[in-house]
Amino acid sequence: MTLTEILPAVRQLPTLDKIRLLRILAEELDTAEDIFPFEPYRIYYLPTPYNVFGAGKALMNAMKMAGSNSN
Repeated sequence: MTLTEILPAVRQLPTLDKIRLLRILAEELDTAEDIFPFEPYRIYYLPTPYNVFGAGKALMNAMKMAGSNSN
């Protein structure tokens, strides 16, 4: 059965049944092996805009340049 065959039936479900379906699918994905590329209990550092001083100024300059180019 394909997704295009299932979607019309899913769209007709009441909201509570859709939520239950989401939970069931999420639980199945949670227990599936090799689906998540990260290793458990490992720390991954993600770049964020915090403590990046000057980023706001660079963004404002870029917005001003984009605004002046559109005129």
